[in-house]
Amino acid sequence: MVEVKRKDNESFENLLRRFNRKVQQSGVLIRARKTRFFEPGKSRNLLRSAAQRRSEMKEVRDELKKLGKPVKKTTKFKR
Repeated sequence: MVEVKRKDNESFENLLRRFNRKVQQSGVLIRARKTRFFEPGKSRNLLRSAAQRRSEMKEVRDELKKLGKPVKKTTKFKR
């Protein structure tokens, strides 16, 4: 935790500048940026089932394309 106390006759701009410098030196922002978009790895079975599902959907799309029928676009999230 970074803490900066105001000195006598110190302007707000100088106080803010000292605070920003302390935050940069402490490495808090770097750690926060590293963990912000972290996703834990998926298990091998989940990866395989997802790959199998993609393969099956590709086969269906290719078949519909060969028959000249419109390919239904799927959305990523259904609400």
